[in-house]
Amino acid sequence: MSDTIADEKFVELNYKVIDNKTGDVLVTVDYPIGYVHGVNDVMSEEVTRELYGKKVGDIIDVPIDTTKLYGERDESLVFTDRIENVPEEYRELGMTITMENDKGEPRDFIVTRFDDKTLTIDGNNPLCGRDVTFMLEVLSIRDATEEEIELGGAVGADPELNEILERAQ
Repeated sequence: MSDTIADEKFVELNYKVIDNKTGDVLVTVDYPIGYVHGVNDVMSEEVTRELYGKKVGDIIDVPIDTTKLYGERDESLVFTDRIENVPEEYRELGMTITMENDKGEPRDFIVTRFDDKTLTIDGNNPLCGRDVTFMLEVLSIRDATEEEIELGGAVGADPELNEILERAQ
């Protein structure tokens, strides 16, 4: 009999983030994310709740409130400048540029558009303001070791979903 997801089970998943409006896959993570169910809060409560009782091979779709996850979209974080003011190494769609505010706090901006006259960067998370669904596939389930239960995940790993989402973009 196949294991089902329950507290203190070590679970590996992969996932996709799908734009509900267009159907486009915005983020795909094919490498397994491992965590101990009911111990690690790497995923939102609603995702964790949906995973209870699932088996290997099961796929779940969970709508995600990106406003709750990333906040409201802030148009003041979108800047367009003349292309000649932008160093050539930044003239690549999807390029991440890290800048600091007056307090020295870093913020990532992504090049979202450029042509022969202008370049636009956006400091909002790319999922911000979108209506998305989180599609997760259960890859494996097993009893977690005592050390994994203590750590909340795989030994030597410290999964943080927001970090993974940001790196995957």
